[in-house]
Amino acid sequence: MKLIVGLGNPGAEFDDTPHNVGFATLDKIAGFLKVEIKKKRKNGLMCETKVGDQDVILLKPLTFMNNSGDCVFAIAKKYNINEKDICVVLDDVDLMAGLCRARPSGSAGTHNGLRSVTNRLGTTEFSRIRIGVDSASRGSDLAEYVLRKMDPKTRSNVEIGIDKAVQYVKMFIESGAISDTK
Repeated sequence: MKLIVGLGNPGAEFDDTPHNVGFATLDKIAGFLKVEIKKKRKNGLMCETKVGDQDVILLKPLTFMNNSGDCVFAIAKKYNINEKDICVVLDDVDLMAGLCRARPSGSAGTHNGLRSVTNRLGTTEFSRIRIGVDSASRGSDLAEYVLRKMDPKTRSNVEIGIDKAVQYVKMFIESGAISDTK
């Protein structure tokens, strides 16, 4: 079973913000798969589906970004999912909007949501897909930037990154591995 996690914050006020590109990516995947992410489990919204022969869970933690690891850990434990079968999709202020980076493991960097997942799982050995949200325009207040609505140009570029992330998620589901260095 594969666990695909989109990081974000619950609530309409966070829609279309840089910090919610993980949620937006899962929504796009769910649309392609013709499923809805609406089952409440372990402080998250999820759905179980099949992609080919592969069982897949799509998960949106509802714990707010900085506590995302609590939900991810609880779902991984409940379904007995190995960390190598987890892929986390998130925003990255250190990448230009439109860029997307996929890695099979690595550090959390400055991302508090990813840090929470790493701490709760007790490992960095899970895949992650980082979507650039245009750090050039963020200014000095990082929290303010990631929680405000994106301007149209940034949003358009972020959509390119989300489309790339969807392709990486498909690759992860099919092969269990991702890398943008292929």
